[in-house]
Amino acid sequence: MSTPSAIPLQKSSLRYEISDWLSDQIVAGNYLPGQWLRQDDLASQLGVSQTPVREALDLLVSSGLAERVPYRGVRVLKVTQEQIVDIYILRLVLEMAVVRLAVSNIQPKQLERLYDILMQISGLSSVVEISQHRKLNKEFHQTIADASGNKQLKAQYEMASNRFPDWMLYDHIVRNPNLLEPIFIKELGEHRAIADAIASRDSDLAIEKTLEHLQGLGEDCANLIGVPIDLLRAKEAELDIKPITRKEN
Repeated sequence: MSTPSAIPLQKSSLRYEISDWLSDQIVAGNYLPGQWLRQDDLASQLGVSQTPVREALDLLVSSGLAERVPYRGVRVLKVTQEQIVDIYILRLVLEMAVVRLAVSNIQPKQLERLYDILMQISGLSSVVEISQHRKLNKEFHQTIADASGNKQLKAQYEMASNRFPDWMLYDHIVRNPNLLEPIFIKELGEHRAIADAIASRDSDLAIEKTLEHLQGLGEDCANLIGVPIDLLRAKEAELDIKPITRKEN
C-alpha cells in the first residue's frame, strides 16, 4: 500500500479540506478498514497543526467513514458480517425513499450530472482506475440523494452509504482483475436503468431498478466477501422485499 500524497491546503477551511482529503483517500483504498488515523502523523504529513486534523477526524466519524475508539483514537470503519447485513438493509430502506423523492424533485442540472457521471464511468476499464470508479459510483448515488430535496434524509443516506463496505468488494476485484469487466459492465447498466427511470418520472420503475441494483450488490457481498446470502434474503423478506434476479447485459 502506497503512502497517500499530501495536497496543498488553504487555512480558511482546513478541517473541511482535510476531511474531504481523508474521505477521498479512504474511498480510493489508500487507508484500509481498521487502519488507525493518527492525528500527529497526519498533521506532520500535511504540514498543519493538530487542531484542524482533530476537527477533520470528528467530521469523518460523523460521516460514517471512520469510528472513534475510546482511549485509542480514530480508525477507518471496520465492520462485521452482521453489521454489513444491517447496513445493507438500512441502505435499501433509505435508497428507496431518496429515489422516490428524486423522481418528483430532481432538477435538470442534477439529471444532467447523473448522465455525465455515467459517461465518465463508461470510460473506465482498468484496475488502476478502480479508485476513480469508486468515487464516481458514490457520487452517482449521492446526486440522487441530493435530488430528493430532503436534507435530513440526504444526511442519513450519506452516513449509511459511507458505512456500506464497497471498499471490500473493490479490494477483491483488485486481487481478481478478471472480475473487473463483467462487474463494471453490470453496474453501469444498472445505474443507467435507474437514471432512465428517474428521467421518465416513473417512481415505481425507479424503485424496481434501484432494488435490482442493490440486491445485486448484496449478491456480490455474498459471493466475494462471504456475507450469508440467506441472512440477506431473510432480512429483505421482513420488509416484504422480494428477490430480484440480476439481469445480464
